[in-house]
This record gives sequence, C-alpha cells and structure tokens, in this order.
Amino acid sequence: MPAVARLDPRTIFSAEEWRRLTARSSLRGMWLVFHAWGAIAASIALVTLWPNPLSWLIAVMIVGTRQLGLAILMHEAAHGGLHANKAINEWVGQWLCAVPVGADLASYRSYHLQHHKFTQQPEDPDLSLSAPFPITRESYTRKAVRDLTGQTFVKQRLPLLLSLFRREEQEQAVSHESFVATGRAKMARFLTVNALMFLLFWLAGAGIWFFGVWLLAMATWLSLVTRIRNIAEHACTSTGEDPFSHARTTRANPIERALIAPYWVNYHAEHHLFMYLPCYRLTEAHRLLVEKGLIKRMEVKPGYLEVMRLATSRQQAARA
Repeated sequence: MPAVARLDPRTIFSAEEWRRLTARSSLRGMWLVFHAWGAIAASIALVTLWPNPLSWLIAVMIVGTRQLGLAILMHEAAHGGLHANKAINEWVGQWLCAVPVGADLASYRSYHLQHHKFTQQPEDPDLSLSAPFPITRESYTRKAVRDLTGQTFVKQRLPLLLSLFRREEQEQAVSHESFVATGRAKMARFLTVNALMFLLFWLAGAGIWFFGVWLLAMATWLSLVTRIRNIAEHACTSTGEDPFSHARTTRANPIERALIAPYWVNYHAEHHLFMYLPCYRLTEAHRLLVEKGLIKRMEVKPGYLEVMRLATSRQQAARA
C-alpha cells in the first residue's frame, strides 16, 4: 500500500507557531537524559538509605519507568532531537539511552521510520502490536502477570543471550514486541555496559540493588509499562486514510506521567502528525490543535485507565 498521507504544517500553523514548535534545544535534550539517570540514581539512593518494602517498591517502579524513559529518549535521538550536533546526538542516544536497556539506536531508527511511513498499514512493522485489540480482560490479565513475573523479560532476552554461544544467527533489526535489539554484537554491548554499571553500583555500596532494583525493574515494571504504552499508542485506532486518526493521545495525569508515560510519550498522535517536533514541544502542539478545533479529528483519551477499558472491551467467548 502507499505510504500514509503527510500533512503540510503550513496549512495548520502560522509561521511563528511552527517556528516555535520546531525550535530545538540541545541543552534541554541533555537535561532530559540527565533527568532520567538522576531519577534512577535517586531511587537507588532511597532504597539504599531506607531499605524497606515501600522504598523498594517505589524504587522499582520509578527505575522501570525511567528505563522506558531512556528508550523514549533513544527514540528522540532517532529523530535527531537530543542534540544539534549529530555526533553527540548519536553517541548519547546510543550509549546513554539505548544500550543500557538493551536497545540499539541505528537498528531502531531503521525500523521506526518504516513505522512512521506506513502507520497502521500492512507494511507497518508495529502493526502486530495493535492489530489484536480489543482483547478480553482475561487475556490482558494473563499478559500483565507474565510481565510482572519476569516471563516476558525471559522470553525476549534469553534467546538473545543464547545467541552469544551460537555460531550463526538470524539478524533482525529489532524485536516487534519491544524496543529490544537483536544480534550478537548488540547483546554483547548490553551485557558489557550492564557489567560496568554493576561495578559502579558496587563501588557506591549498592551492589545488591543492581539486581534488586535495576535488573528487577527491567524484568518486571519496564515490561508492563512498555506494554501499556504500546497499547495506548495505536490499539483500536483507525486504519483509514486520515493521518489524524492513526495514533492516540492520552491526557496523562502527574502519577501516570511519573509511573507510565515519561517525557511526553503520551502525546503520540501529535508526534505522528509532526514527527520531527521535539518531545518537549508536543504539549504546545496539542494545545494549538485544540484551539484550532482539529482535536475533534484525533483519537484522544482522558487517561490510561480509559484506554485500557477500550483495549480490553472484547467479551469472553461463552463456553459450550
């Protein structure tokens, strides 16, 4: 099928509005990366200084969400949005955002741009993430349990780990079930960087929390919030010709932004309409679209609970 239609922003925004929306700040991009790692460090410090079940649970949830945040900032780098200097953008996007969580910037960019080109069309490499919806609540519950018990993590990562010991492997750009990159060299980078991280944790007197928070969060909470994000972005949206209807925006509240949707990832419809806008300009883009009455053409939900109700609205089949 042909690529999805692209909008001319000049037909929607004034020259001044578009100039403001497309203005990029390298300093702000670097601040977001610092913020993600700062939140992770603060969470580890919290559970190190006050080790109790509540501080541990908070740390796991925050670290898992900021691991998703690192993947989101890798996505920002894939669109050239972290830093005006291409070399810095690529290095930070790869080594400070992608590799620590098992991703690869170059592979991700290649497949992700295909997703933008063919959103919700048969050629969309992410179509498998949205096509099955709506599903039943029982089906989603089983998936969530697999996420929170580490089964999803093992399913995705174990074959990649075993690939290190095989002489030959099938190279793929990226897993369509997550942002996790496949390939022997990519897995080796992930393990090397995480080994260095364990050394830093150990030198800081928090070696146990590398496993008890960083890896545990990656194996549990990250899997769950990645699934929720994938569902919210395209599940139960239109496969028609109108580009306004191919993705969903979710008006996340502060708790949802802290624990599910960091760094404005909830403004996904705006991102698909104008994919080279910096993530920190998406809130303003949303406001302008509301003012211009165009929000009526978009799929917008008031929160993630409402999205999940829609995505799990299929009724359980009656048993004979």
